[in-house]
Amino acid sequence: MEGKRRRLQMESQAESVILLTKIKEFTRVLLTDLTNGRSPLILIDRFRSYCAVPNANWFRSNSNQSPFHLFVSDIFLQCSFCASDLPYGKEALTLSTKSRAHRLVVMLRVMLIVQKLLQENKHSSKRDIYYTYPSLFLDQSMVDQAINDICIFMQCSRHNLNVVSAGNGLTMGWIRFSEGERKFDCISSPNSVHPVPVHVEEVKVFQRLANDQFCNANHCIVITVSNLLKTLVSFGTIFLCLNFIFIQGRGYPDIPTRRFLRLLVEKLRLPVYCLVDCDPYGFDILTTYRFGSMQMAYDTKHLRVPEIRWLGAFPSDSERYFVPKQCILPLTAEDKRKVEAMLLRCYLQREVPQWRLELKLMLQKGVKFEIEALSAHALSYLSDSYIPSKIERKLIM
Repeated sequence: MEGKRRRLQMESQAESVILLTKIKEFTRVLLTDLTNGRSPLILIDRFRSYCAVPNANWFRSNSNQSPFHLFVSDIFLQCSFCASDLPYGKEALTLSTKSRAHRLVVMLRVMLIVQKLLQENKHSSKRDIYYTYPSLFLDQSMVDQAINDICIFMQCSRHNLNVVSAGNGLTMGWIRFSEGERKFDCISSPNSVHPVPVHVEEVKVFQRLANDQFCNANHCIVITVSNLLKTLVSFGTIFLCLNFIFIQGRGYPDIPTRRFLRLLVEKLRLPVYCLVDCDPYGFDILTTYRFGSMQMAYDTKHLRVPEIRWLGAFPSDSERYFVPKQCILPLTAEDKRKVEAMLLRCYLQREVPQWRLELKLMLQKGVKFEIEALSAHALSYLSDSYIPSKIERKLIM
């Protein structure tokens, strides 16, 4: 174990040396251009996790604009970039305009901070970086964009820059792991929640115990609704018998939660299910776990979890599980616009057409409901009936 720890430390140090060399060379080229009176030109690859594919009605109403088969071919060419982790184009950073010049200056300032972090082997959050020069950065989003630009330009992930996110995720259940020198024993206290590790690259030990006295099944459930995890476990002793591992993402997942889930699935080869509210934002959270986000599209291959299945709640569950009418709410105009936009995402039709059909059903019915609405039957309904029946009857997508 000690030998493995030293090997990981050496690999991390080697990555830092490579990045420092790249930063030094980038700075040298930039200074050379400025010294010789040339305006710097920095090309940043652009990535996306999906594109918006028009539906059949669009094709019929726009058939005179271009040959149908050529247009379809162009769409599939666009989608090939979304499915292959390849950039779909480039963006130029120059000193030609005030806004572009400011963006370049912010990127250089953040790069200097990253250089110092790597040299001193220290870590910092995006928020800490913003407060080093708030008058220059003006807004947190400028720092976020600069960090993404640096990652793309240096061809690395954010954690390679020693820039970490404050993790909001929680985990509990049948699992043991360590993060650096810290050890987390969820098995000894299966009813206690533990924070998802921030430095996922330092997670070295995974151990799962098979509770064969009851059952040798193993599952991982991702819960995106705040405060639902403790409620489920407090009423559901069945989860302890089935060796469940829970991760609570608290809405849109942060990077540590997504990286930890991906590592867990890779190491333990568990079936993984996601439980979200039956509304447009719940569905969007679900797709973020499986396909990645547009903002972090350049690093999607390290963050997405293509194995994840949709456990619920489905729009069709409102009738199957008799959700009380008083718990069902109408979609707002903003909800409808969001659903219509999501229906055009290329990966839904390409990889999970069943998800898309459920999303269409949500729009057709014009209603939504929270996952807790099922607790109207009984406080233990989710843990005793809904989740077990979904898994046993394979009512998942």
